[in-house]
Amino acid sequence: MTRLDRQSFLGADSVAILDAATIGIVGLGGGGSHVVQQAAHMGIGGYVNADPDVIEETNTNRLIGGTLADVAVSMPKVSIGERLIRGLQPKARIISVQADWRDAADDLKRCDVIIGAVDGFKEREQLERFARRHLIPYIDIGMDVHDLGKKGFLVSGQVILSMPGAPCMRCCGFITDERLEQEAKRYGAAGSRPQVVWSNGVLASTAVGLLTQVLTPWYQTPPKFVFLDYDGNKGTMTRNARMELMRDHVCPHHPPDETGDPMFDIRKQAFRPRPAAAPKPAPRWWQRIWSRVSGRGGAAM
Repeated sequence: MTRLDRQSFLGADSVAILDAATIGIVGLGGGGSHVVQQAAHMGIGGYVNADPDVIEETNTNRLIGGTLADVAVSMPKVSIGERLIRGLQPKARIISVQADWRDAADDLKRCDVIIGAVDGFKEREQLERFARRHLIPYIDIGMDVHDLGKKGFLVSGQVILSMPGAPCMRCCGFITDERLEQEAKRYGAAGSRPQVVWSNGVLASTAVGLLTQVLTPWYQTPPKFVFLDYDGNKGTMTRNARMELMRDHVCPHHPPDETGDPMFDIRKQAFRPRPAAAPKPAPRWWQRIWSRVSGRGGAAM
């Protein structure tokens, strides 16, 4: 048996498909580090990982692969992710960008799927818009903690699959102008960036499942739009009611005329001339004899 034999149900060519695929992971903290680890276990061959941060002690409750030794040397999160991948995929194609994801735009636009594990609504909207422009499926994951007063805290989250042409995060009401305006208040009384490892794991695993449905042939009718709600208190992942309501919805927020690279200039492209046609090979001895016998004047056959 090979390392990936037990997932052979994904399709006869799934190993080659996953190895040939390149995914973009934006944000390699609590959620993104889970995605990196699981993608490497599954055999994904190409990665564009973007995160400007280094690991800190407060990250160690949730950053998969991070250690106290990494904290001591301020290890970049992208380096920890690359180490995780190399432990399972030594020959993986990895581009690590320790910077804002926009600095990795040229590499991200060549990805087959982009997964975002970022904190804010503005960042999510910009990532989705970038993916739509380049016709790339985008999967968004995120969690939050809400103060319920005497009832304690509610751990919640979402996983959204945004496909070109299908409903987007504005269509389904997840991103609104009001939320963008109240960005600074999004974490409430629970403190800045509340995160726990098990919730991130649930969300990331669900996202990797969607990634597999999009890439491999095992799921014959991959979904065009997914909006799943996570309730960490109940331990449930349920379909948001808008999935059914928007079954045939066509997204008005990302029209077809917005696709393509706005920086592409055909005048600056270095085109090579088409190679000249190869000369016909000289006729072989039996062809020359046959031409003479048949009276075709020595023409090659």
